[in-house]
Amino acid sequence: MNHAQLKATVQAMSADGKGLLAMDESNPTCNKRFAALGIAQTYEMRRAYRDLLAGAPGLNRSVAGAILSDETIRQLTLAGVSFPCALADAGIVPGIKVDAGTVDLASHPGEKVTQGLDGLRERLAEYVQLGARFAKWRAVIAIGEAMPGQACIAANAHALARYAVLCQEAGLVPIAEPEVLMDGAHTLARCAAVTEAVLHAVFAQLREQGVLMEGMVLKPNMVLPGLACAQQESAAVIAEATLACLRRAVPAAVPAIAFLSGGQSPELASQRLNAMHAGNGPSLPWALTFSFARAIQQPALALWRGLPANVAPAQRVLVHRADCNRAARLGQYSAVMESTGVKQ
Repeated sequence: MNHAQLKATVQAMSADGKGLLAMDESNPTCNKRFAALGIAQTYEMRRAYRDLLAGAPGLNRSVAGAILSDETIRQLTLAGVSFPCALADAGIVPGIKVDAGTVDLASHPGEKVTQGLDGLRERLAEYVQLGARFAKWRAVIAIGEAMPGQACIAANAHALARYAVLCQEAGLVPIAEPEVLMDGAHTLARCAAVTEAVLHAVFAQLREQGVLMEGMVLKPNMVLPGLACAQQESAAVIAEATLACLRRAVPAAVPAIAFLSGGQSPELASQRLNAMHAGNGPSLPWALTFSFARAIQQPALALWRGLPANVAPAQRVLVHRADCNRAARLGQYSAVMESTGVKQ
């Protein structure tokens, strides 16, 4: 394990107020989003869309790293360059999603566990050869009646830790993503309690497996009330609850925390990230940044709709959304950025 290399990669992924672009949707998920907008669900259209994202002029102003899917890391851009090389040439660190999705957790109805550990050591070696410098693994934790159970939390924490140590062995920075879902009517307090319990379990397993804390990134959910909860808290309250949870559960040795957006609207995700930095930035032990997918991509995808004439305006919208989140990371985001927007 090369400690210096891992630390340098984390630094590159989180420097200068930048964040990560998650463009690693599985083919079925990408196709579903295409279908909703009348876009053909083909290999070439997915390639064209990922080319739009990775090749957006000015993206590197706010994005330091991009997470790719297995399909994309093997593809060439429309200019004939591999996606990892194209990103690296733009100063963006290329990464790869390596989990194989979730399956039902045996004997625990409604709960999931992530698969993909079999053969992972060999796949990681291949991804390094393809140009990846970091990886991501997502665990899914649902809140409901009698959920999550301890078995679900333990199974997912153990898998995350085994994945993480294999990544570091291969020279890849692991992003550990234990996502407590927004679905449901649970309160902010309930989400806070579950998120804290999950993070304690994850870091206990990371320590047990020998993961270098300084060579990893945490990708958690923000502490939020469920989407169906009658009480939807302000950005300031959400920021306070999220920071309290992280301070209790995440070691100061972890260099970066990059939030997932988890179905939040682009504007809310930016507002809430900004609220965490308003008056708190210098006192935080970790770089607190973003690793958003839909909260950056969705406005651009809705504008593009598979039409070549819409590529340039869609790229401008994408970069604007990324810039909003960089401003939020710096505590400088405001609604004025939305009202002024960009000219398509």
